[in-house]
Amino acid sequence: MNIFIDNKSGIPIYDQIYTQIKNHIISGELKEDEALPSIRRLAKDLRISVVTTKRAYDELEREGFVYTVPAKGCFVAAKNAELLKEENLKKMEGHMQAIAELAIPCGLSRQDILDMFCIIWEE
Repeated sequence: MNIFIDNKSGIPIYDQIYTQIKNHIISGELKEDEALPSIRRLAKDLRISVVTTKRAYDELEREGFVYTVPAKGCFVAAKNAELLKEENLKKMEGHMQAIAELAIPCGLSRQDILDMFCIIWEE
């Protein structure tokens, strides 16, 4: 699992870690019950504070993506199908909103967008 920190993005580091690990879990790259790097090891590898890494892991646990076993570490939780579906729906809505915003200045109609989508879907 690779995590990249962009200090210039303006996004808090804990949020970058949280988002990237969550995406690895949703995509299936990280499997159920797979161990995550220890908080200390990840902090050392990324050259960041242990507190920052812990905050990301705590957020992942609060959201149900990981679970913690005392003295053992953090592990990927069983996928909650409904939670994953909701996450993907939120992403889709965001992309659709961006498409709608881009279409307006181009003078594209709803039908133009639907036609484009149908072509892409068929590919």
